[in-house]
Amino acid sequence: MDRVPAPLLMAVSIGSVQFGSAFASTLFPSLGAPGVVLLRLLLAGALLAVLLRPRVHTWSAAALGGCALLGVAMAGMNGLFYLSLDRLPLGVAVSVELLGPLVLSLVQARRAQDLLWSGLALAGVVLLGVRALGDGADLDPVGLVLAASAGACWAGYILASARVGRQVPGTGGLAVSLLVGAVLVAPFGLGGALVVVERPGLLLVALAVAVLSSVVPYGADIAALRRLPTRVFGVLMSLQPLAAAFAGLVVLRQGLAPVELVALGLVSAASAGVALSRRRGDVTPARPEDVSRTTSRRGRGRRRARLR
Repeated sequence: MDRVPAPLLMAVSIGSVQFGSAFASTLFPSLGAPGVVLLRLLLAGALLAVLLRPRVHTWSAAALGGCALLGVAMAGMNGLFYLSLDRLPLGVAVSVELLGPLVLSLVQARRAQDLLWSGLALAGVVLLGVRALGDGADLDPVGLVLAASAGACWAGYILASARVGRQVPGTGGLAVSLLVGAVLVAPFGLGGALVVVERPGLLLVALAVAVLSSVVPYGADIAALRRLPTRVFGVLMSLQPLAAAFAGLVVLRQGLAPVELVALGLVSAASAGVALSRRRGDVTPARPEDVSRTTSRRGRGRRRARLR
């Protein structure tokens, strides 16, 4: 994988995540959104645990607590996002959710030029809201609220991931947090998830969703981050809404009206602008898993520098 160009790895990561979400939404009629979330978290956590083999018994109580907090954020982020997918086109849901990391980056940057990017993002959300509330549009206002709430959990997820990256060696904390999230979602999704006992074919689709949404992006991102600065990584991640719109069109046949395409473009432009104008040390608006891995590597680098 180290021979594959880093931008190509990121393209694989972004496409994999969005197609995983698109396939996940096809399971909603049979399993319900909570059931899909449970299977996604459980299967992804189990797969990553096998791959990473985290040495949990060596971790401190603070590290375990950090993983628990990250699991709470993951459960909220995934649960609310999948519930929004039950009501919104994939591209719209991802655009609204992306505002969480964007706002976090704006709050931490505190620069005048970032007002431009927040204005673009706000304009995109207003367009989506007008489209949802006016002229009988298909966009569901409740879905927009769910997606925005998922974005708030995503912002908390970034902060929790950074904490886990400082406290837990390597990236094993991600696997543990996924399993914690699965436990939290279980009371809401167990009934739906048990449908796979009678219909094993659905379990295969759920496994594909877990692989596409976590395992493949995890491998691609960690390889790309060995060669890409986090600034560039953040710019590439800002293309998530466009990739989501494409996946929704291909897998779910979800077309978007021109005004919705403009809104997607505004949010993507705002995300790219924030990422491009960040100073070194600002929070990267990437997925929480990426922040956790990046923070962990920086911590090891600082320890090596002190030893020299």
